[in-house]
Amino acid sequence: MFVGFYVKIPLQHTATHCNTLQCTATHGNTRQHTATHCNTLQHTATCCNMLQHAATYCNTLQHTAIHCNTLQHAATYCNTLQHTATHCNTLQYIAIHCNTLQHTATHCNALQHTTTHCNKTRNKATHCDTHIIDDLLNTLTHHSQHTYIT
Repeated sequence: MFVGFYVKIPLQHTATHCNTLQCTATHGNTRQHTATHCNTLQHTATCCNMLQHAATYCNTLQHTAIHCNTLQHAATYCNTLQHTATHCNTLQYIAIHCNTLQHTATHCNALQHTTTHCNKTRNKATHCDTHIIDDLLNTLTHHSQHTYIT
């Protein structure tokens, strides 16, 4: 039995050593699992950062698009105002031309009235001159007859 005592101690020691190795292996597996999990989390974080960067870039593009639309709206409004101003300038030119024509027509009417008045006056003068000349001739003739008689 003495021999068996020695055999039991090394077996028990071996079993303890095996349990220690198994515990170490389990602990190693846990560490490996933790490392794998950590790598997965790191990959997820990297992916999240890329998505966050993409979202920021998308927001920048959206802001730029809104700004661009605002500028396009302003340009359209400016073109409308420019068209209106051009139309207004055309109307102003037409109004000035119309006023000039109206002034010319008024001046023409005044000249026509003056011409009509002048023609009437000339006709009266001609008619009057004819009567005056006839009267003068009659008077002279009558006067000259009286002069020879005496």
